[in-house]
Amino acid sequence: MPNFHWSFLINLLILHTTYVILSGGYVIASETEPDIELTVIEKLLNQRVSSPLRRDGTVEDSTRPVYVINQEEIEARGARTVKEALRFLPGVLGDGTVGTGVGALSGQFIRGSNTGQVLILLDGRPINNLGSGGFDLSEITTNNVERIEVLPGGGSTLYGSDAIGGVINIITRRPTERITTETGVTLGSYGLNQQTIQNSGRQGDISWVVGYNRTQADNNYPFSIPEANFEGIRENDDVLFNNFNVKLEADLGNRNTLTLSTLYLGKNQGVSGGVPIPEPQFGQGFFNSLTPNNRKFTDQVLADLTWNSQLGEGNDSLLTAKIYTDFLNTRFDSRSGAITSQSRFETNQRSYGLQATHSWQLAENQILVYGFDYRTVNVVNNSFQFATNVNTENYNDSIKQGAVFAKYETNLTPSLSLNLGVRQDFSSLVNGSFTSPSVGTKLKLSDSTTLRANYIRNFRAPTIANLFNNNPTNIGNPELEPEKGNSYDIGIDQKLGDIGLLRLTFFQNRVSDTIAFTRLTPPINGNTGTFENIGLVRTRGIEAALNVQLANNIFAFANYTLNDPQILESSNPAEVGKELRFAGANSLNAGISYENGQGVYLGFLMRSLSGYPTNNTNTEFLSGYTTFDTKLRISLSDNLVLSGSVDNIFNQRYQLFPGFPDAGRIFQVGLRSTF
Repeated sequence: MPNFHWSFLINLLILHTTYVILSGGYVIASETEPDIELTVIEKLLNQRVSSPLRRDGTVEDSTRPVYVINQEEIEARGARTVKEALRFLPGVLGDGTVGTGVGALSGQFIRGSNTGQVLILLDGRPINNLGSGGFDLSEITTNNVERIEVLPGGGSTLYGSDAIGGVINIITRRPTERITTETGVTLGSYGLNQQTIQNSGRQGDISWVVGYNRTQADNNYPFSIPEANFEGIRENDDVLFNNFNVKLEADLGNRNTLTLSTLYLGKNQGVSGGVPIPEPQFGQGFFNSLTPNNRKFTDQVLADLTWNSQLGEGNDSLLTAKIYTDFLNTRFDSRSGAITSQSRFETNQRSYGLQATHSWQLAENQILVYGFDYRTVNVVNNSFQFATNVNTENYNDSIKQGAVFAKYETNLTPSLSLNLGVRQDFSSLVNGSFTSPSVGTKLKLSDSTTLRANYIRNFRAPTIANLFNNNPTNIGNPELEPEKGNSYDIGIDQKLGDIGLLRLTFFQNRVSDTIAFTRLTPPINGNTGTFENIGLVRTRGIEAALNVQLANNIFAFANYTLNDPQILESSNPAEVGKELRFAGANSLNAGISYENGQGVYLGFLMRSLSGYPTNNTNTEFLSGYTTFDTKLRISLSDNLVLSGSVDNIFNQRYQLFPGFPDAGRIFQVGLRSTF
């Protein structure tokens, strides 16, 4: 870990110098320009959120810690995908698991959980892949994102399966009142070429958002793996996105609206695999394969129709009904090596779902949120061998999930609030039904100090691949139990006078019946392994988030996450008492920025990650790393914005997964126009 205090002072000195230069130039028009009002506390606590409440509310309304990054911050930091937008938020190890390129697979770890244990929502409804688990957040580009909410610590009471470690809710853009067109072009290192166009507006009772994003990069970057004293050129890592978004909203009168939203995600990318690190310098955890011809293709359609109705005559009763459908298609071509080893794997998922939620303010101090969810998913997975022209169906099965839920919120006194929740899930799986209670409370000790505490019971149902897979390397296990988690947190929100806010949270999460792949010795009918419920993992840690205004127009943030995921029980005795692989890294993020009323933003950001083991026996580790970024945005006119960034300024070289190196120093510059 770096000495944060020294880097903080150095960044402040650099920022002060830059401020003096800007003050003397054309950017700041006069010495009488008004400063940005002090809004750090209000901005944070009054941010709109829905994920911790399952209704519209604010951060201050929640007893749970929730972190938000909005569209303006995403643009200022140059985040091209949702994966990149999460990079500096507390509690999220979201850099990816196979590199730092724009198309690198996302792997979000929250509070010791893995990617499959984090529920991904799109405008409040689930999009996780029930065939293999999780959802790749590098698929969604940020041109259509209004904000992203991260709710650490699970959320099965409101959302059901897959929410053991946390919930990430992606909120898409709403239509503007005035007809507006945005266009943007971004160029950057390693062939980055991004173009976006978005049109939004309202005519009478109809409003809309229509957009397109094309992002391309070759990503043939030089890499260095210091641990192995090895260098090379990354190849076959190119990517091409073609993403479309359409949202149509109709005002039906009588306080009713109908919204149709569709998102198409198309991605064509090279899969370069692990770099060829010379043996025997490293253990088996380090990949040693070249895959110069492998390709991955995804095309996904996420569509939903939402009806909102204000019942009665006031604003105290909102009924929301949503029907949705997803088509997730993935094809992986393994075309490297001899023809006898070349194959194709194709997965097609079809999902249909229904949500109904009623948010009802029973009295001035009481709110009841209740409803039901239903989702049916069918997944077909096939493998094709090019040498023999033989196609094999590995699995073709469905999961049906339904649930009823309720959450009651009350202010017992002006300073004490309490919420109670329960959810009953029903599933077509033999062991898939589950009950998820929760309780949360918040006590306002003074105008500046608030205490909060929460308990949530969470679960994760097995994926279809876990249950029914039948391919040459592994077989499914239909008798698997759901993973089960008990999530606790206790924290404090402390206002620091009028200049900032400190949020501190201690958390603990116990996950039992963990699903893991185990090898069969000897193999059964040629199958070498299956999935079993093994182990108990306990994660303890601390999340700390600080936001302050140091001076007029100068803002700073820092957040630190301490993770300690310990394996308490395992079928492998060598793993007991060890740290869970990948999930235990500690993170420190910090930044300082200058912002003024004329649209100038200049920021210096730091990200630091500690070392972590890459296996559960803790015999192999990856080193930690620290990177520094600088971000710039200047409003050249009322409708023209110039942005630029240099990420990893000092070209720190590291790996996030053994044999998958980072891209080093990255430059990009963009121009956005609005008319």
